[in-house]
Amino acid sequence: MLEVIPSGKILGATINGLDLAQPLSAADFAAVRDALGAHGVLRFPKQTLTAQQLVDFSARFGKLEINVANAFQEPGLPQIMILSNMLENGKPVGLSDAGQSWHTDMSYSKTIAFANVLYGITIPKRDGKTLGNTEFCNMHAAYDDLPEALKTKLEGKTVLHDFNKFWDMMRREKASKRPPLTEAQRKAKPPVSHPIFLTHPLTGRKVLYANPGYSMRINELPEEESAEILAFLFEHQTKPEYRYAHVWEEGDLMLWEDIGTIHNAVADYAPHEHRYIKRCQVMASEFGEGFAQCEV
Repeated sequence: MLEVIPSGKILGATINGLDLAQPLSAADFAAVRDALGAHGVLRFPKQTLTAQQLVDFSARFGKLEINVANAFQEPGLPQIMILSNMLENGKPVGLSDAGQSWHTDMSYSKTIAFANVLYGITIPKRDGKTLGNTEFCNMHAAYDDLPEALKTKLEGKTVLHDFNKFWDMMRREKASKRPPLTEAQRKAKPPVSHPIFLTHPLTGRKVLYANPGYSMRINELPEEESAEILAFLFEHQTKPEYRYAHVWEEGDLMLWEDIGTIHNAVADYAPHEHRYIKRCQVMASEFGEGFAQCEV
């Protein structure tokens, strides 16, 4: 029987009593979706899934994305991205440095992300301590706590998001070995604009939809003023009181929604401390035009 156990923190809950290798009943799916709206980040422990079962579970929540820059896909199932620092015959088997800074997946896309589904197969540990936590911040709370004058000033305004901003930051600041984006990849993901405040499709509440990873500027403001406000928002939205950290265990399936959260993958493990995770990305296309803006 499905059981929802809240983390007691600003985000997060554990869902017990479900075998995700089996199709969810309509009632269980509705309960999971409700829990996702209420808690933002869900953990399903002790799962054993094939790649196809992971895709099938993920696809219940919407259309799955195939990443434009990803070479590390499950054979025959390009909806699955491999996140790993492991090598096979001296070659990487997955993207080893994904998500290592605060961001919201797919804010750079015409149709934004609704949810992430990550399945932890190999999780690094050192001296009994789990490494490679995934951190989250609550964008409902970040919006609620903004000064009222700033909410009024920014209402109706839009933010430009660029895929290349995060990619270049990883190469410049994190010593990433990922190559520069090709011209074809840049053309496939040109900058896009989205409202700085979105009404969340599950909660009906407003959220702050800007993030340090991809947000470039507030379109309707002068460049200097835009830079000052974005710097304030980036600091504000990552305050400790908005944070929640998931400590991985092997067999965890993590489901989180991307509209009301931002996240960061903690890279505190060494190359010999192996991590292997499979990921599916659920797009927000089912929610209509408000979540699919025009390219600029």
